Amino acid sequence: MTIGEKSAVPLQKAFPRKRVIHPGAMGKMIPPKSYQAIWHDLLAQNNLTARQRTAYIHIPFCSQQCLYCGFFQNHCDNDRETLYIDHLIRQLKAAKEYSYLQASPLEAVYLGGGTPSALSDSNISRLLIAVQNLLPLTNDCEITLEARVNDLVDKKISSWLVNGVNRISIGVQSFDTEIRRRLGRKDSREIIFENICRTASYNKAAIIIDLIYGLPGQHVEDFILDLEYTKDLPIDGMDLYQLNVFEDGALQKAIKKGILPVPAPISEQGVYLEKAAAWLDNNAYRRLSTCHWAKTSRERSLYNTLTKAGKEIFPFGAGAGGLIDNTAIFLQRSLDLYINDIIADRAPVMFMTQQSDLNGLFSTIQAQAETGRLDIRKLSQKYGKKLLELEEIIEIWINHGLLKRNGQYTYMTIAGQFWQENITQTLIELSQELLCGEKQFIMQPIAR
Repeated sequence: MTIGEKSAVPLQKAFPRKRVIHPGAMGKMIPPKSYQAIWHDLLAQNNLTARQRTAYIHIPFCSQQCLYCGFFQNHCDNDRETLYIDHLIRQLKAAKEYSYLQASPLEAVYLGGGTPSALSDSNISRLLIAVQNLLPLTNDCEITLEARVNDLVDKKISSWLVNGVNRISIGVQSFDTEIRRRLGRKDSREIIFENICRTASYNKAAIIIDLIYGLPGQHVEDFILDLEYTKDLPIDGMDLYQLNVFEDGALQKAIKKGILPVPAPISEQGVYLEKAAAWLDNNAYRRLSTCHWAKTSRERSLYNTLTKAGKEIFPFGAGAGGLIDNTAIFLQRSLDLYINDIIADRAPVMFMTQQSDLNGLFSTIQAQAETGRLDIRKLSQKYGKKLLELEEIIEIWINHGLLKRNGQYTYMTIAGQFWQENITQTLIELSQELLCGEKQFIMQPIAR
């Protein structure tokens, strides 16, 4: 599971299974009694040097639960949404007093969920106006809003665009109507086309679509057909995600009950990525990272790029996660607990962890891996010559067909890109062992 194994088909069998969704090292849990003091001390700092930073705003409401999604929290309810936005704005107002946050502007703000587009036009307008007025934003700040296809109606779109949203990420997942409806997505392919074109016609934001490969009932040919459909769509980029089936999750339970067909196993999903990458290259897409492609110059994928490189994330809203000055912070997931903390003028923290002193190194490894290009020599120059010992495993992975040399850089083959999370996680864990003598092995509950 750490090194992998040599195979004639590394794309399919370089590792027995996927280890993690998001590579990283485990931090040290901070005692709950310290949460409020640490939150205050972090945000009261005034010795900030210039750095790249972002904010994440969580909207924990969905009109329905999709089987593949592990982020569902609450069904939509207008009264609860309005109450929630009231208190979310209160949290943003408190941020106006955070000297550490206000000292340097944010380059990207991401409204995720849940389903931010499910909010009424009045509630999302109130929230976006607060973001513009209360957070320090760069002049070209990327403001992304996640949207469902059936929320792409003129009244809502106008409320997003007039209040600063300049990037709309649309959760298409698949254009195949039957596959979509099995998973809880109701709109047909024709409706998707119509609504994407309507949104793009405003010409005021980058339009991005998410697609998932390896869905139940989806074959490689179906996924490539999804890509073919995008040729005539006015989009600026797309994100391609591998299906993750979580142990004991709603999707796995539906598969076990026979409600859904068994999806392609992880060992076969690499073929989907291989075919898709070739198609995207042939159609002049520019790869931004292992998951993100740009079709036009409008797409920057700035939030994704910065956060995967370990830049600061200021969290807002119930269920939001962030990273402030090497402290990982997760806010109350429960609406009631979050609202009660805001009313009591407490930081709405669910838990905190102190990240490793080597988090800068780990973030650099992750940032390199996201571009598909590794430079161990550069890492060793900054963090210590002991890291040159990582060249041993680099040579093994070259022999396994996961990497290839080109000058001072080592590039991931398509097989390496598919197994990128395993490669990144191993490099992080071995770096920690080499520099600190601390052994760690993380395995997340992802079904085979």
